[in-house]
Amino acid sequence: MSARIAVVTGAARGIGAATVLALAKRGYAVLAVDRAADDPDLPYAMGTAAELAAVVKAAREHSAEVEEFVADVRDPRAVAAAVADAENRWGGVDVAVAAAGVIAGGVPLWEVPPEQERAVLEVDLNGVVHLARAAIPALLRRPRPRSGRFLAVASAAATRGLPMLAAYCAAKAGVAGLIRALGVELADSGVTANAVSPGSTDTPILAESARLYDLPEAAAFASQQPVGRLLHPAEVASVLAFLAGPDSSAMTGAVVPVDGGLAL
Repeated sequence: MSARIAVVTGAARGIGAATVLALAKRGYAVLAVDRAADDPDLPYAMGTAAELAAVVKAAREHSAEVEEFVADVRDPRAVAAAVADAENRWGGVDVAVAAAGVIAGGVPLWEVPPEQERAVLEVDLNGVVHLARAAIPALLRRPRPRSGRFLAVASAAATRGLPMLAAYCAAKAGVAGLIRALGVELADSGVTANAVSPGSTDTPILAESARLYDLPEAAAFASQQPVGRLLHPAEVASVLAFLAGPDSSAMTGAVVPVDGGLAL
């Protein structure tokens, strides 16, 4: 059995998929969780069952203990079932990573269809809350001394006002605030809460952002970052993998910029 066990949402593609792979390379058992179906409220394609299966297959080249679980993070019962599956399958949970995310906008907030606004807030913020409510008790069920980790993917949008992406900015700012509060609440429990705040990363969300801004391609965002390029999901995942491990024990309530200097 692996030394550490992780649950990762948004696992079919993007930063979530890269995180599954990064943790598997470090010997973790990983439950890869995704909706694995399109959302009728959003105008672009979500991750698919085939993509989720491909992520699991690739991760199993490094860790035999990688499984998939289909769940919508907006459904707290489904998220709780995923955490319970990991506990029942492997005997506990050490790390939970809330990486599921969507985007919508392209017009001022008051013109965004209400169903799209709800989808962004429910996935990007409530989805993190639902994982926290289900996973943190599991992390605390580990005996002391613990090294549990609750992690989330925020965004540079948590601190930058991005026009025509107001709901996304609000949700990601909420994630940052949630992580800071959890860091205090968890105190000396041996469980920490941290987040990464990515800049423009080459993911389907960035491609949809380019469409919303009428840009020809996502690469157009590269010039906004001092590094002069888009980030790769694996670069963000490597920081999440560090935060998942014991070497991050002095960090809690932190929102770590992994943004190519975008916030500067």
